[in-house]
Amino acid sequence: MFLSMLTDDMKELAATKAKVAALEAEIAAELKAALAELPAQFGFDDVNSFVAAVRAASGKRRGRKPSSKASAPKAAKKRTRAKITDETRAEVKKLVEAGKTGGEIAKALKISLPSVQNIKKVLGLVKKKK
Repeated sequence: MFLSMLTDDMKELAATKAKVAALEAEIAAELKAALAELPAQFGFDDVNSFVAAVRAASGKRRGRKPSSKASAPKAAKKRTRAKITDETRAEVKKLVEAGKTGGEIAKALKISLPSVQNIKKVLGLVKKKK
């Protein structure tokens, strides 16, 4: 008796799931048809012009803003990779021994702070963490 009740419940569940799937498909079809009619309802010939009008009306843009040299602040120049020479390493060592900070050294030698840190590490000028 229990098995037959369970089987009936499972059949009812399967039938309900099928009804839900059919309703979802019907709603999706109705929504698609309604969306396809929108451009014509608002007097547009095609979807692209309708979408462009909606975007313009929303006042929001997606993605990157167009660059305008007049309105853009001073554009940063693309930096070139620094050439680290033996002279650069010697200068870093001299400045470290003079008590300069990594930032001061980077500015003085026109190299990046990570480059200064890497040179200090190679030269053994970095304090070990305890």
